[in-house]
Amino acid sequence: MKKLTFLLSLLGIAVLTAITAWLGVGPVLGAMQRIGFGGFAALLVGQVVIDVGLGLAWLLPCPDLGLLRTVSARAVRDAAGNCLPFSQLGGIVLGIRATCAEPDTTHHRRAVQWPEAVAANLVDITTEVLGQIVFVLLALLCLVGHQGGGRFIWPVLGGMALLSLGIAGFIWTQHRGGAAVHRVVQFFGQHIAAGWRDSLVDNMDAFQAHLDDIWQRPGRVALGATMHLLCWLGSAALSWFAFRMLGADLSFAGAIAIEGVVCGIMSAGFLVPAALGVQEAAYVALGMIFGVDAKVALGLSLLRRGRDIALGIPVLLLWQMFEMRRLGHRNRQNYEGAPQGFDEPRSRRAS
Repeated sequence: MKKLTFLLSLLGIAVLTAITAWLGVGPVLGAMQRIGFGGFAALLVGQVVIDVGLGLAWLLPCPDLGLLRTVSARAVRDAAGNCLPFSQLGGIVLGIRATCAEPDTTHHRRAVQWPEAVAANLVDITTEVLGQIVFVLLALLCLVGHQGGGRFIWPVLGGMALLSLGIAGFIWTQHRGGAAVHRVVQFFGQHIAAGWRDSLVDNMDAFQAHLDDIWQRPGRVALGATMHLLCWLGSAALSWFAFRMLGADLSFAGAIAIEGVVCGIMSAGFLVPAALGVQEAAYVALGMIFGVDAKVALGLSLLRRGRDIALGIPVLLLWQMFEMRRLGHRNRQNYEGAPQGFDEPRSRRAS
């Protein structure tokens, strides 16, 4: 898996380099400079609003977690996937770790153990994919009738059909596939520390109980999927805003089509860390269908990466600081709770 991720990273960097060399660095940077600091700040604010919406989408099926936890853990999960040399699976593992925040007396946060954290993350991923499928289908409807759109419609539609079958099986697994759930947990366990893995495997009954508790409220799960759909539409609105600032004459329906199909293509390349090269190629190809200059489309893709880094790096640094503080607090507790008889031999010698 590590070798495959490394090779896909190199391939993505090669594709990104080839596209940039083909279009030229100067025109691309010129397109990005049109947006200015104010425009970039507006994109950051818009993305923060969407991030809060993603936390709310997670909170709806898992109200016991609390909004602060869902927003922060989701931010860590996305930041790891966007900024670190991991596939999306690596981001999910860090998101699970971030969900296990220990109690904070300031915000009255309770501890969440690994079984509950894994169950909550799996349900959130499920509702996000459900919203994504609807969003991509809306995008394909917006793409119908555009010259050259047919080359994307059928492959993406086939991919969404397979994804729908996959998510249906995933939902069934969470309900009734006990053995399959064990295999999923063991798979995730290969990517986490041994102590956490053993704790999770030893608490499989608690993990299944948390899943059952969440799915006993299907209305809240449906609300979570709907909120995810609204967040996908919000991402399309941000892309439309950025396209307009870059000088592209693009309708909102066109932005939905581009963002949705790009989203579907990136889902197919989820093993590529940060979708390097995949995102850029998809934006350029789809932009050409809607009459968007390739330099502008590539500029938007790079602008999106800049936005993800500007938000993701501070999130990861804050999370790392929190982890270090938590580790230090735990070490102090262990030291204070240690037996105090270590100096006894010295006192005996003194006597």
